[in-house]
Amino acid sequence: MGRKFFGTDGVRGRVGEAPITPDFVMRLGYAAGRVLAGAGIADRSPATNSVALGGRASTRPAVIIGKDTRISGYMLEASLEAGLSAAGVDVLLCGPLPTPAVAYLTRALRLSAGIVISASHNPFDDNGIKFFSADGDKLPDSVESAIEAELERPIGCVVSSALGRARRVNDAAGRYIEFCKRTFPANLDLKGLRMVVDCANGAAYQTAPHVFHELGADVITIGASPNGLNINDQLGATHPAALQAAVREHGAAIGVAVDGDADRVVMVDGDGRIFNGDELLYLIVRERLHNGPVAGAVGTLMSNLGLEQALGRLGVGFARAKVGDRYVLEMLRERGWLYGGESSGHLLCLDHHSTGDATISALQVLAAVQRTGQSLGELAEGLQMMPQTLINVRIERGFNWQTHEPLSRVRAEVERELADQGRILIRASGTEPLVRVMVEARSAHLAEQAAQQLARSLRAA
Repeated sequence: MGRKFFGTDGVRGRVGEAPITPDFVMRLGYAAGRVLAGAGIADRSPATNSVALGGRASTRPAVIIGKDTRISGYMLEASLEAGLSAAGVDVLLCGPLPTPAVAYLTRALRLSAGIVISASHNPFDDNGIKFFSADGDKLPDSVESAIEAELERPIGCVVSSALGRARRVNDAAGRYIEFCKRTFPANLDLKGLRMVVDCANGAAYQTAPHVFHELGADVITIGASPNGLNINDQLGATHPAALQAAVREHGAAIGVAVDGDADRVVMVDGDGRIFNGDELLYLIVRERLHNGPVAGAVGTLMSNLGLEQALGRLGVGFARAKVGDRYVLEMLRERGWLYGGESSGHLLCLDHHSTGDATISALQVLAAVQRTGQSLGELAEGLQMMPQTLINVRIERGFNWQTHEPLSRVRAEVERELADQGRILIRASGTEPLVRVMVEARSAHLAEQAAQQLARSLRAA
């Protein structure tokens, strides 16, 4: 069965428009609860759970709900809670917390599933719902399909005595901070490192600065004053100019920027040079080689050819998955590898966490900096990135760009010009009505020129 509501990262859209409406989200909570009660979400059996009721044993499954700082999170949280309770599922509420923190707490508290209310790097008036299994992994397509099948049935309600209960988890942020710190080498610290941390006015504003500070860094924080409307607003991993300016202003050696739900990271050095996900993955893998061989790493169709070539020179294999961190994770699991990511900054270090985590990824890079005493630029000297141009072209919903004749014609022309000195990747966004046009070429000018040609052919539709 195909998925109608679930995209590459859960259910997402504009608040107030289907499917991100209070009534649908309540139905989604009920449907997920019904599947969960049948062990469709849980990787482990929803056995007796003493956490959910503060020590009183319950045989009901239990989930934890976290969210970012969007104003709509309150409304959607209440809707989810109502639907889950009606299905007989206990609910733990942890408030604003990074997506990877919810994945961690789902495992640590032995819960049946975790739910995050977030639209990641999107503007505040978007929002979404994504799920984690009991093991802290994103749900497989088959389980999302099972939830969608349940959505086709009328919403109901268990008898009063079987309703799910809800309570707050007051120490959620502290638990997660300690978890992050444990991923940093015990023989190292961040003392003497002056750094800027940009929290994007998002979910990490109460966690990321504390992690780096408690490890010894001198931390300057920006983007840590959320008001419900300013998440990702010219700040964070998708708007690194603010981080670059702050690093220069404060004379910091390094800057770290996360996105709204803190699963994506970019970093800058003291000169303001941006290091994207491809470059950070290279630095992480290179640091792991200090401790022993690394069989391989997984990128995506968007990963820079320079990354693949540089890893090859280190004797590390490289494979490309479909775009989306869930597909990177699937390929890592298939191959038994530990490290992967996307150029956007979603990075996976499966030796530390089951999902992408901006704070933990930054810590792995900082470990290399502190161990070697080298700058980010010095550590990345073996990596020569090929110029890329990425253009997002907004389209009408339902537009079939794959059969658009002007795009096909221009693409054939550009491919002839690039020959074997570059590549083209055109794909639809999984969360927005956009077509992403990427061109990689031997020169920045050629990549830009070719991408603009392709984008113009789409805009003419």
